[in-house]
Amino acid sequence: MTEEKEIFHQHIQRAGLKRTAQRDLILDVFLRTEKHLSSEDLYRLVKAEEPNVGHTTVYRTLKLLVEAGLAREVRFGDGRTRYEHNYKHPHHDHMICTECGRTIEFYSAELEAIQDAIVAGHRFKPTQHSLRIFGVCAQCQRRKDVNSEETSAEPRVRFASAPNTQ
Repeated sequence: MTEEKEIFHQHIQRAGLKRTAQRDLILDVFLRTEKHLSSEDLYRLVKAEEPNVGHTTVYRTLKLLVEAGLAREVRFGDGRTRYEHNYKHPHHDHMICTECGRTIEFYSAELEAIQDAIVAGHRFKPTQHSLRIFGVCAQCQRRKDVNSEETSAEPRVRFASAPNTQ
């Protein structure tokens, strides 16, 4: 049994819950998927292997994974909560493309040092932190460049003149 599975089973036992085949399957699918998954994403993956699993079971199991320290919630500004691996995964931050939704994980020792200095300067004790940078990824920038070369000088968006308020 993997360390993650042992942690999860100990957690649900402490919570007074039973170990079930569906919870085990959800855990397995989550652990072998190295992506930022919403509960809906994970539900689709699990349902492909076990058609009888319900979305509520997946959602509740994700919450148990967070409580056990195996997963962490991440939000990328689109109103959806996603989950990523947390246990023995080093801290990292995210860049999110506002065009295609692509997420790029990165780590910067320099940024971490600056954050640590700011925290110390304010005598603040952080419990967690998250840095999200929103912008346009290189692929979408190239796509925009190609599209703008193919079109005429006509603007893509036309603005109506504001009514005269005099």
